[in-house]
Amino acid sequence: MFDVITIGTATRDIFLTSPVFKVLHDPEHLRKIGFPTGEAQCFTLGGKVEVDEPIFTCGGGAFNSATTFSRQGFKSAALIKVGRDETGKNILSELKREKITPLAIRAKNKTTAFSVVLLSSSGERTILVYRGASEDLKSKGISFNSLKSRWVYISPGKISFEVIEKLFNYFSKNKTLIAFNPSRYYLEMRLNKLKPLLKKTKVVILNREEGAYLTGINYENERSIFNKLDEAITGIAIMTDGNDGVMVSDGKNIYSSGIFKGKLIDRTGAGDAFGSGFVAGLMRQNLTPKAYNLKPIIEYAIRLGSANATSVVERIGAQEGILTKEEFEKSKRWQKLQIKIN
Repeated sequence: MFDVITIGTATRDIFLTSPVFKVLHDPEHLRKIGFPTGEAQCFTLGGKVEVDEPIFTCGGGAFNSATTFSRQGFKSAALIKVGRDETGKNILSELKREKITPLAIRAKNKTTAFSVVLLSSSGERTILVYRGASEDLKSKGISFNSLKSRWVYISPGKISFEVIEKLFNYFSKNKTLIAFNPSRYYLEMRLNKLKPLLKKTKVVILNREEGAYLTGINYENERSIFNKLDEAITGIAIMTDGNDGVMVSDGKNIYSSGIFKGKLIDRTGAGDAFGSGFVAGLMRQNLTPKAYNLKPIIEYAIRLGSANATSVVERIGAQEGILTKEEFEKSKRWQKLQIKIN
């Protein structure tokens, strides 16, 4: 029996930095030519771009979140699919080094997923993604008898809805608590299709833009977004908001907090770090379906999630800054965070 199983992607990440990577802010013109945020990262077309020494790390939602759980002292496993290549072999070795049990499926016809991250000096990045074997997880390859756990943390990427639905049904039937961090691929399926999954979910993790997109409610009206999410979710709804912190609804109260102060180096993995840190906090506080006093549990979880995310963005890569249990509990830096309840 595991404390937690993570399900999703595991990738090889390559970080490239260069002083010639420029971030352009020009909403008026860039949106017209296909850049919806009005921003773009660019460099000279046709030129030879000098880069600093590449940094090779591992990433992916399942690997990142499993690293948090393992470093927090929980017996952790990761259900992933990788290729039969050297990269896949390295990922499995890294999982074991982090004391994570790899429930890995080796693809015959696809290579392991990887990303190239173009990192600007401001900490913003553009990610070039090859999903490879990671999105090809099939039900017939999963040994369901090995999926015995108190919690499961699902960040599905582009794994098919049919596979994820079957996993939700299995875990729900076995009374495993489910945390769900839906990808853009899943958000585009819209709320009605996701409701059968959300009804089985104990914790759902979104950022504020995703919450607005999923519910169809204006970004500025967070209370209405939470009202809509609370109707669909039987547990806790989270909306992260970058430098503005996080908001959490337990169905009765909305908790909000800012962030710990820190130096932004790289945003990669910040969402995974907060979501898995928050769930690790719930686990540490022994959250149960019948828990009646959620306030101290949620406040602890917010503090651990926020600390984990801050530590991650202070380093390059999604895992380098993930906190251990001792680093979180013994450092005075992470002991105080103002949390408001509305």
